[in-house]
Amino acid sequence: MAVADRSGLPLAVGIESGQRNEQKLVVGTLKQSFLRRQLPKILIGDKAYDSDPLDRELAAMGIDMVSPHHPRRRRKTQDGRKLRRYKRRWKVERLFAWIFRFRRLVTRYEHKAENFLGLLQLACAQILWRQL
Repeated sequence: MAVADRSGLPLAVGIESGQRNEQKLVVGTLKQSFLRRQLPKILIGDKAYDSDPLDRELAAMGIDMVSPHHPRRRRKTQDGRKLRRYKRRWKVERLFAWIFRFRRLVTRYEHKAENFLGLLQLACAQILWRQL
């Protein structure tokens, strides 16, 4: 899981097992941020992040969650005005394209999670270095 800024540069990355729900990984990934003092004010996610408990938890941290409603959602909580920002979600997809240029991350040669996370952080540092 990765969090990117408005330019598509990485702010936080984290890894977990494949069986975890993405909603439960958001707060943990934000705590692994590269910038300790600064959290994003607005977080944009897809339909998988549409959850009332996640919205409450992020609101307590001062973060506004923007995501389209899940099709099975009964009570609508967002109108269309906030969802205009959702069209900028392609920037985080661009970050994943930059990360997948690193062959060791595409084909996971590392068996230990700590080694894989270290290589992922190294790739993010190299992406940030290129953008300076």
